[in-house]
Formats: sequence, C-alpha cells, structure tokens
Amino acid sequence: MAKKGSAEERDLVHKLWDRNFAAMRAPASGGATKKPLPDVLAGNGKIYLAIEVKTTIKDKIYIDHPQIDALVEFSEIFGANPYLGIKFKYTKWLFLSPEIMEKTKNGNYKVEKNYCLEKAYELDEICGFDKQIKF
Repeated sequence: MAKKGSAEERDLVHKLWDRNFAAMRAPASGGATKKPLPDVLAGNGKIYLAIEVKTTIKDKIYIDHPQIDALVEFSEIFGANPYLGIKFKYTKWLFLSPEIMEKTKNGNYKVEKNYCLEKAYELDEICGFDKQIKF
C-alpha cells in the first residue's frame, strides 16, 4: 500500500505543478520524524497548501486523530491551508478541510465517499481557480 500511496502523492505533486504551484512530497512524513509534517506541501506565493494524502479502494476510510492534529499544527505554524487529500478508486482528487470532517466517538475521523463527493473541494478550488458552493 505504501508504494501506491507514494505514487498517488507524486501524481498530486505533478497536478499542483501543472497549476503553477511549487510542490513537493515531504520526505520525512509518515513517522520518520516526531515533527508534524504533511505528505505534500505546495504554494504559489499567495496560497499555501499542506495536504495529508489518503487513498483507498473502499467507500470509507478511518484516520487517526493525531495525523489530522499534526496537519493542523504544521499548517498553523507554516501559514498553510490544511487539507486531507483523498483519492477513492475511480474518482478525482477530493479535499476536505479538517473542520468539516466527521469525528467518530473515539475522536478519530471517518471519511465516506458519498460525503466527499457532496462536500469536498476539487483541486482547482483549493488552488483558487474555481469556487463552488457546497451545501
């Protein structure tokens, strides 16, 4: 799964470069350091993005709250907008900001495909190109 995850991260980095964002995978994310680091970091001088990347073939995914807490902490220090970037099988990239993610009883997060399709932002939206109203 790690191999697929890194391939998806590289795909996202390329898509961000295509939109004139300098972007990189954070090589020490995923536990190689105790510091809070996102999977992908990008910016264009006006908008800065910190993205935790998840991919799944299922219709829902659970995420431990420390991962999202670290994303938010890094973003606050760096001045970036925090997003969970999720790629469900057969969908385009979808992005959720932590404040609209559903928490489970134990404080972790549950992300369902149907919820994302309805509420999540698309790549052009987080890059500042399009604004769609989410209900």
